[in-house]
Amino acid sequence: MSRNKARRTFTAADLAEQTRGVECRKDPGVVDEIPAAYKDLESVIEAQTDLVEVVARLRQVVCVKG
Repeated sequence: MSRNKARRTFTAADLAEQTRGVECRKDPGVVDEIPAAYKDLESVIEAQTDLVEVVARLRQVVCVKG
């Protein structure tokens, strides 16, 4: 979703909930980076099975913006 739509849709509280366990800013200034604003990774990978081979899965632990 667009950054503007994410800012209209989600709050800083939503961001804090969705990024629990990740060291990052959790204030209104970065609500547009909320995980729910992005495509589901599993469906993106599934759509590309003819192009890629999954060899590892990474888990986010830190996010730095601005």
